[in-house]
Amino acid sequence: MAKAAPKKTKKQKARRKVKQGIIFVQSTYNNTLISICDQVGNLLVSSSAGRVGFSGARKATPFAAQQAVADATTRLQPFGMEEAQVVVKGIGSSRESAVRSIGAAGITITAIKDVTPIPHNGVRPPKRRRV
Repeated sequence: MAKAAPKKTKKQKARRKVKQGIIFVQSTYNNTLISICDQVGNLLVSSSAGRVGFSGARKATPFAAQQAVADATTRLQPFGMEEAQVVVKGIGSSRESAVRSIGAAGITITAIKDVTPIPHNGVRPPKRRRV
């Protein structure tokens, strides 16, 4: 008789301690995305307003951004992050509430950086309309 193949178990990812990190907040008119990385840029945790359970126009609210940050920080607990830089990108209404809730979650904010792309002259305008 043939031997039974050994059962494969899912390998657990080793949780390492990360004291400092970078928190990226991308706020659009429709959603808020939170990504928490270490200093090198390796993604640790990500969350969004849609992942927390909001849908449609409610994803763009400041309350949904607070809930997304709360979800991301609770999943960040095993890493033990204490302080972080915050990088904010976008033009949505929930930027400030997301940054405020990061501080309320117990993470010390060392710097806040705005990297929203601003067009300098933009694209070429359409041709003039001839009637």
